Amino acid sequence: MQSKISEYQVSNLIDEFELRTLSVPSSVLEDAVRIVLVVFLASLAAALLSRLMRRIGQKMTSKRSDPDSVRRVATAYRTGLMFGRIVIWSVGGVTLLSIMGVSIAPLLTAAGVAGIAAGFAAQSLVKDYFSGFIILLEGQLRVDDIVEIGGHIGVVEEITLRSVRLRDYDGNVIFVQCGNITNVVNMTMEYSRSVIDVGIAYREKTDEALGIMHGVASQMAQDRAFADRIIDEPEIVGVEALGDSAVILPLRLKVTPGSQWEVRREFFRRIKQAFDETGIDIPFPHFTLYPGLPKDGPAPPLNIMLGQTEAVVKNA
Repeated sequence: MQSKISEYQVSNLIDEFELRTLSVPSSVLEDAVRIVLVVFLASLAAALLSRLMRRIGQKMTSKRSDPDSVRRVATAYRTGLMFGRIVIWSVGGVTLLSIMGVSIAPLLTAAGVAGIAAGFAAQSLVKDYFSGFIILLEGQLRVDDIVEIGGHIGVVEEITLRSVRLRDYDGNVIFVQCGNITNVVNMTMEYSRSVIDVGIAYREKTDEALGIMHGVASQMAQDRAFADRIIDEPEIVGVEALGDSAVILPLRLKVTPGSQWEVRREFFRRIKQAFDETGIDIPFPHFTLYPGLPKDGPAPPLNIMLGQTEAVVKNA
């Protein structure tokens, strides 16, 4: 009897061992298949999101012809794609942890507590992200815009929730934290204006000079090289100011975004040539020399020597 029981127990132990050896590999295999499936689905979702966002961007771009709207769509596309990828891979990471047997609830609780502590410790970082979200939501900045932020002027190369990357005229890269942005001067939104101040001498006739300025601007608007940049008739304001040595005559041109500096430089070149041809004087720095008047009579004589040669002749 005792030998039969021992044989029965031994057979049960053998069967149980076989079941355990068979169940362990099957469980590990199932987990591996689930992990591969989750990674595949996350990658597929990210690819589908990228394709969907690209189609939406192309459809929105096809309905808009102006460069300003195209840049706005491009910025929204990049921002939406970034947010979508973060959500997809965050969900995928949580799912992988649950498959591996890691309890998610304590991790979420710890992450919440750590997030609160980090929020208090890094308030400036939270401010940067919140300000960046508002800037992107309102469309204050777009890629390829020329802006002035915090005293820095440059082309916007990249916009994130954390910072804005600018490249100035000299090629320097400037990073501006979104939390430090209080005022934004966007010089290329919808359209721009080229404001040109021209100074003429007091002896010149202002109406004649204004007519020449209007003619030069009208010729530029009809020129092939600038016809697509100047989008409205020249605006002659009149006399802006009476300066110390010049009468200031302003001119305003409505131009396409970003072309105001090129139009301004070309106008100065042409107006200088036109003034030279018509004999209108552009004032330059000079001064008037006169002797002081004493209290008891006329001014003393003022002897001026014009060159070393005259002085040598007189001395001889």
